[in-house]
Amino acid sequence: MDSDTTSNSPDPMAGRYGAILRIGEALASSDGGEEGLYALLHRELSSVLALEILQVSDWPPDSPVATLVYRVDPTGATSPRLKCAVEENPVLRTGRGVLMADAGSGADPEPAGWGTDQAPDSVISVPLRSRGRILGSLAVGRLGGVAFTPGELGLVQGVADIVAPALENIRHERELAQTRREAIRIEEISRALASSLDTELVLTRVVQAALDLLRGDGVVVWLQDVDVVRVAAARGTSAPHVGTEIPVDSGLVRRVLEAGGPLVLDAAPSAQDSAPPLACVAPGARALVVPLQGGDQVIGALSVTGAAGREFGAGDARLLERLAGHAAVAMENARLHSALHTLSLTDPLTRLPNRRQLDVHLSREFAAAQRGRALSLVLFDVDNFKEYNDSAGHVAGDRALETVARIMADETRAMNLVARYGGDEFLAVLSDTDLDGAERHADRIHRRVLADPFLSDAGLTLSSGTATFDEKMDRVEDLIRAADRDMYRAKNESREGE
Repeated sequence: MDSDTTSNSPDPMAGRYGAILRIGEALASSDGGEEGLYALLHRELSSVLALEILQVSDWPPDSPVATLVYRVDPTGATSPRLKCAVEENPVLRTGRGVLMADAGSGADPEPAGWGTDQAPDSVISVPLRSRGRILGSLAVGRLGGVAFTPGELGLVQGVADIVAPALENIRHERELAQTRREAIRIEEISRALASSLDTELVLTRVVQAALDLLRGDGVVVWLQDVDVVRVAAARGTSAPHVGTEIPVDSGLVRRVLEAGGPLVLDAAPSAQDSAPPLACVAPGARALVVPLQGGDQVIGALSVTGAAGREFGAGDARLLERLAGHAAVAMENARLHSALHTLSLTDPLTRLPNRRQLDVHLSREFAAAQRGRALSLVLFDVDNFKEYNDSAGHVAGDRALETVARIMADETRAMNLVARYGGDEFLAVLSDTDLDGAERHADRIHRRVLADPFLSDAGLTLSSGTATFDEKMDRVEDLIRAADRDMYRAKNESREGE
């Protein structure tokens, strides 16, 4: 005869199963969220079943690990977040409940651990099932006294079958709320990214947004440049330096660029990868990497690092992909704007600054000269260029101007500027340079032009005029006119000497 019943008394389990209905009613009126559900579960289950320990494990879809998310024992309630491999958990692996009347005699059905030095003497562990899917497990333990019975196993499973749908609804509502918050945040980020056409500002905003959305420890933006990928922006204690390069043909980079979707990378690169991983990854941590797609082409990657033990799920991957999509569009817009801006300030033939950029730079330097800093100009003119262009053709004439421009660019310091002034004229703006320095600069360029085989064969030389700022000059034009007068004086002297 079953130990739980007698022929002369009602089944004691009948009262316990009646408690399942009360738990269901309590769950229906509960709005305390997931933690509130666990507390209610412990309270109601304890009222009908002697137990000292109760714990709940969460098993996300397709994850190889489950997480201990709630535990209550004689010391109180905690959320320890301990991990266990699903393949080591018979309850999650088989979907069947386990009763161990003497838990010390066999394998632990709760490999996430019981969290105390004193393991329970008797254990029940059952799956939390809803709509055919296992959400996790519910386990109860006794530290001593009467062992659990098969009838109590049925009771715990019955409670779990009521709790699981309520738990799924709570998690679903939480996910919907999180999705709404993320959608609002992504929209805000998208507007912020679209509002800037400055590449550096876009990269800064992308990095900060990735840190905020994924709660990461580090973020790296990698951009492809011919045969390497280069760190364009980074944030994190172990982040690589901006400018760090990895060859495109390294195995790891090739995996990322060819994946077409998210990848989760371990801290250490695989044996075939001599380059560091595409993220600032601490030992024991992982990085989530998604490609940056510019049109039909992968232009780089965006990686986020989690703390040690952090698992990136499908939701994290979708979120980072959405951010990467907005980031790629914003970076491409900034790149195009920068290119157009550069074109608007650059002479298309010689690649030197054009008259527009020259005017801005010269106005700034003239103002500095009025405050006391030295400033000199050298105006150059290609002698006999019109005749050569008419006789040799425009292609040869363009090559001559390109050659002269290259020489001038080579001989001009980064702090100075040489620009195409118009036609076959060039103007060098020399900051912190006196008249003597300007004449030496002009002399170097004259010698380079005379020594160039193409220009020498073409019979092309330069005339130049120099001028330096003095306080009698009120406008930029006064300084340019002084250089122009000096150049024509030099031309006249050259003709008289022939």
